[in-house]
Amino acid sequence: MRSDRGQSAPLGLKIAAVAGLLFLHLPIALIFVYAFTTEEKSYQWPPPGFTLKWLGVTWERPDVWEALTLSVQVATISTLVALVLGTLCAAAVSRSRFFGRETLSLLVILPIALPGIITGIALRSAFNLADIRFSFWTIVLGHATFCVVVVYNNAVARFRRTSGSLIEASMDLGADGFQTFRYVILPNIATALLAGGMLAFALSFDEVIVTTFTAGQQATLPIWMLEELVRPRQRPVTNVVAMVVVVVTFAPILGAYYLTRDGDQIAGAGK
Repeated sequence: MRSDRGQSAPLGLKIAAVAGLLFLHLPIALIFVYAFTTEEKSYQWPPPGFTLKWLGVTWERPDVWEALTLSVQVATISTLVALVLGTLCAAAVSRSRFFGRETLSLLVILPIALPGIITGIALRSAFNLADIRFSFWTIVLGHATFCVVVVYNNAVARFRRTSGSLIEASMDLGADGFQTFRYVILPNIATALLAGGMLAFALSFDEVIVTTFTAGQQATLPIWMLEELVRPRQRPVTNVVAMVVVVVTFAPILGAYYLTRDGDQIAGAGK
């Protein structure tokens, strides 16, 4: 029986794949190009020249640093909240049998399936009804709604790939619940939690729609970029910031990919 592993893909399929990748990534490449252009007011092609001065200009802009600091703080706290709640939900759904379990799982996933504007309007209405003033913490709560989903999906998949015999063996050897979690469960789900946390951080860092509805006078980095595009002062500065956002979000996504790519085996299977 001849194996198909060594067969090459058809030429048409290769061309289609390359065209698809170019369609997705060429606009991102333009961000990097215009971050170094000498033209300040408009986007010309080809650029009239290249310069590094906009890196220095961006570095000296206090409004950029304020927006960047706020985005990092919001993303960090939202990720921590998501790690706790997402892990607990995943443990309950994957390790317990109770009425409404599938409904609970659907409700946890629902916020990321809904359009961001729906989530934003719902949260804004809820905060108004509860007389909660829009602040840093309302942004965190808004971001946590979809960050929980990312952690939950990663954690529940890893829980289901972890054999229950490991937990039973731990209990048989006299370990209590905390010891079993610390020495058996956590090592098996740690990479999934780390990957979920990385993805949650990346999503929170560049979120704009939900932030628009839950922020007060604060401006996260994506909100700052949107305002700069509407009322531009120095267009290349916006592209420099966009370039930083691409780098910051690409790193955790790449890390999450490498952490979870070999997670298809069931830990403890057959033991």
